[in-house]
Amino acid sequence: MKSLEELRAIREKMNGNIGFRSESSDDTRIVVGMATCGIASGARPVLKTLSDEVQKRGLKHVKVCQTGCIGLCQYEPIVEIYEPGKEKVTYVKVNPEKAIDILEQHIVRGQAIDKYMLHVNENM
Repeated sequence: MKSLEELRAIREKMNGNIGFRSESSDDTRIVVGMATCGIASGARPVLKTLSDEVQKRGLKHVKVCQTGCIGLCQYEPIVEIYEPGKEKVTYVKVNPEKAIDILEQHIVRGQAIDKYMLHVNENM
């Protein structure tokens, strides 16, 4: 980066890739855990893959966001999907290949991928 204008251009480009909390409640949010444990486990390439794919596919109703610690370090990288009117879906041990699969199957086709999901024992 060599100038303030270059920094502004990068910021504008990223604003188109990553959603912020002010987005409409009608949007689907893809949230990637980006705390230290997530980053150490590979969350940064997952976030970039999801952001790039959403932009490339022109998915205007989908926002990719990041968050801090989700509290399940052993399952990182974690991706949570929030769709209006539906239960949150949590995907665990996500890599860039799984991220593309999640985007295609869950976001585009509306079919959650059971084998990538976190399942909580309901007898707890």
